[in-house]
Amino acid sequence: MTEINPPDPRSPITDAESRVASRGWWDADADEYQAEHGAFLGDLDFVWCPEGLREADAHLLGDVRGKRVLELGAGAAAGARWLDGQGAEVTALDLSAGMLRHARAAEARTGVRVPLVQADALALPFADSVFDIVCTAFGAIPFVADSGAAMREVARVLRTGGSWVFSVTHPMRWIFWDEPDESGLIARNSYFDRTPYVETDEGGVPVYVEQHRTLGDRVRELVAAGFVLRDLVEPEWPDGHEQIWGQWSPLRGRLFPGTAIFVSDLPG
Repeated sequence: MTEINPPDPRSPITDAESRVASRGWWDADADEYQAEHGAFLGDLDFVWCPEGLREADAHLLGDVRGKRVLELGAGAAAGARWLDGQGAEVTALDLSAGMLRHARAAEARTGVRVPLVQADALALPFADSVFDIVCTAFGAIPFVADSGAAMREVARVLRTGGSWVFSVTHPMRWIFWDEPDESGLIARNSYFDRTPYVETDEGGVPVYVEQHRTLGDRVRELVAAGFVLRDLVEPEWPDGHEQIWGQWSPLRGRLFPGTAIFVSDLPG
């Protein structure tokens, strides 16, 4: 078992290091992740966040019938299969072969098949202007060092008038430690410190990397890539939802947001 050491804030992390770390982490963690969260996410559902907001209720992507849709960081591709059921022509992309293995298993269970692509969000293997919608629920964006470049790649593969919708951990959560109990209510980190969270193995090699950007950073990345921000959704913790998912809990969720969903368009 890999020994995980505390993060070293002094070490800059490149996109290449982030890519290797993320692929290795999600390949190794895929089984445990699906065992813990698979029932919540479902096989044929699009869940935006641990608060349980579903696309079937939120309609952030609009009418997807007949639209070409790319799901980035699709994981087991439950969202892509749901979109297929709504009449979209969907492609699911993920960096991790382990997560795509679970996507194939879910295909066998449901009989719903969508194209699965293993690739990096910074080098999308598609021609320009081929998708009407690109979306991701917590995929890709938090794990790349140059998320602005990822936004530009999304803009490249989108058609004029297309939409880019993505959810990430709400940036204000960076202030707090990732604890679902009272200890997670104490402000400990600077919101303005963009130093990535990095875990290393005993040899000092990064094995998990997560990036922080402020709300303003995200808006500027979108604008620089040519997008217009249409909405910023901060899902409230729903009544009766008592499930804890990592740092997400009823205690914290009722006090401050855990998820930010950016809804943007690529104008003509």
